[in-house]
Amino acid sequence: MNNYSWLHQKLHHVALSSQYMREITFDVENSLISPNNKNENHVFISGLARSGSTILLNALYKSNEFSSLTYKDMPFVLAPNLWSRLSFHKHSNKLSERAHADGIEISENSPEAFEEIFWMTFYRDSNNKKKFKNYVELINHKYSKKRYLSKNNQNIRRLELISNIFPNSKILIPYRNPIQHAHSLYYQHQKFIEESKKDIFISKYMKWLGHTEFGANYVPIINKNLHYEDDLNINHWLEQWYLIYKNCIQTFKKKRNIHFICYEKLCNSKEYWFDILKIANIMDSYDYEFKESHKDISHVINNNIIKKTLALYKEITCLAS
Repeated sequence: MNNYSWLHQKLHHVALSSQYMREITFDVENSLISPNNKNENHVFISGLARSGSTILLNALYKSNEFSSLTYKDMPFVLAPNLWSRLSFHKHSNKLSERAHADGIEISENSPEAFEEIFWMTFYRDSNNKKKFKNYVELINHKYSKKRYLSKNNQNIRRLELISNIFPNSKILIPYRNPIQHAHSLYYQHQKFIEESKKDIFISKYMKWLGHTEFGANYVPIINKNLHYEDDLNINHWLEQWYLIYKNCIQTFKKKRNIHFICYEKLCNSKEYWFDILKIANIMDSYDYEFKESHKDISHVINNNIIKKTLALYKEITCLAS
């Protein structure tokens, strides 16, 4: 996003800032394209941001079994088929580190979390379940695949809904040591706030994508009865971790297609990765290089919230196994 030209920025503004434009592009595509793929063996990745969801997305995408929204679908992500025909932009496979500065490299062909644009557009639509099914079919049609792979951390708000729409899908919830996780969220929150001060397009871009997990547009997923409301305090992020994953456990116990994925195990055990491939119904095993991020933490953290989050971390691990 830092390298977007003036023309690209204006194109993103036209395509994404107007709900009317988003609705029109989807309706036009939906009326012209009629996919006949009814496969529902999809995979949805959704955890609290910075849980390892992107690396899990990239690893599963390597199987070549899935379609997924990619950077080349931007900015008309609600009409991927039409945009691919109209766009004269030559897409590059050149890799560069993403804006998070976390070592993850991306290209225009990399999968990414653009699905939230659909939910922002149709969240009040009484027919949004059917439309979402159609949307998934349109993405599969564009990439000539039968299975859809989604990474959308905002789906943590709608796990039960996704499970009801696609009961034969797999929903993977990555989770991570809460202290490390909270530190990563706190760091990225500060980083994106500062970057947005330097370039106003960054905050606009993140808002259009529905990325409110941290940064200038931050909106807590759980914002009621908080003990730590100050988002510039690491205890706030730990409390969010506790409340969000506590809710996830409740949904997990009701739905058979939800699976917790431990970030630390994913990075340190090949056998665990092969087990995840089986959960995702990927028959041909393959290797993938995972690198665990572990930082020295010097923040002053409330002992009570540490005990609560670590206890919940252990509970999730027991449920996951």
